[in-house]
Amino acid sequence: MSDDQYLEDSLMAKYYVKKPISISRGFMQYVWDSSGNKYLDAHTGFGVAFLGHRNPSIVNAVMNQLSKVITVPLTMYSEARLEFLTKFSRIIPGFGKVFLQNSGAEAVEVALKAARKITGKSAFLSFNGSFHGRTLGALSVTGNERYRKAFEPLPYSVRFAPLNAINQVDKLITEDLAAVIVEPIQGEGGINPAKPEFMRALRQVTSEKGVLLIMDEIQTGFGRTGWTWTFQGLGVEPDIFTAGKSIAGGLPIGVAVVKSGFGDVFEPGEHGSTFAGNPLVMAAAAAGVNVLIEEDVPQKAAEAGKKLLRRLEEIKTRAILRIKGMGLMLGIELRGRGDPHVNELMRLGVLASTVGGGSTIRLLPPFCINEEDIDHLGNALEATLTKENA
Repeated sequence: MSDDQYLEDSLMAKYYVKKPISISRGFMQYVWDSSGNKYLDAHTGFGVAFLGHRNPSIVNAVMNQLSKVITVPLTMYSEARLEFLTKFSRIIPGFGKVFLQNSGAEAVEVALKAARKITGKSAFLSFNGSFHGRTLGALSVTGNERYRKAFEPLPYSVRFAPLNAINQVDKLITEDLAAVIVEPIQGEGGINPAKPEFMRALRQVTSEKGVLLIMDEIQTGFGRTGWTWTFQGLGVEPDIFTAGKSIAGGLPIGVAVVKSGFGDVFEPGEHGSTFAGNPLVMAAAAAGVNVLIEEDVPQKAAEAGKKLLRRLEEIKTRAILRIKGMGLMLGIELRGRGDPHVNELMRLGVLASTVGGGSTIRLLPPFCINEEDIDHLGNALEATLTKENA
């Protein structure tokens, strides 16, 4: 541990286990540490840098906005906010009302509040292994007991069910529920995709019983899985969905989107946010939408994801149990722990993370990775996973 790392630890409250690396700069799919070592970033800050580190289009938009104004509250109008909303509306067909927030957890909070306000009901159904955030409301619907246990009892009434249990859907969804909340692919839970037929069953039964369907697209959305929104690929449209992470190119943002038919959900004072919708983030997010559309990010993610999946399937080792995911959201489920392999990947010039209780290596590389990057990533994974003690 360097002196700077020791000093940071001594000054900052400890609630993350940190890797012994100090990132000093980044550009698109690469980052460099304080010693000048280069890494292919398949971690991307838990998926935030999907459009690339310091994407020039986003940097230029931010620099331009910095010369104008940084803070405009939601009680006043903003040119930068209007530009984002206008562009964002192009990629949310069938939806009309957008709530601007500062993080994914905040977006989930407003989605839950909106569901309660719309339906007049207060209970929720979520799924085992799910992750929706660490604020108390979002934590209430997070299915991993590891995150919830220290803070129980939590404020919302929530039932948890197995993901993909199609034959149980009709019994699980009851008319007392305000909403069902589900990730199209569970991220922190271990890159566990929801089956299309399961999602269709959720949509059918929620509609029949007057229950809202909320899809959490904070990690899956904005092109990562090969679709702008993963629910489009599943052929299922929610009543509310949340987004965030990669939209603003690294600046903090969360968005909840509600079907326009519900109208304006809240009265003034029932919801708010000091920093949400500020011009700096709005400029970055508008540029992010431009990148998504003009560079056909979903298609590039789909193509790169197929190449990466093929390369991963070439790795022959008993250490791998299965490979899961879609597009550039892939997980390598292992028979053992993934942390030693993630540490070895870092030594080999690749950053990644573990999820699913530590048994799955999660890969969330930027859409701009090329064939050379895919070879490098595949070779590094093969080197660590085929060791005798893997």
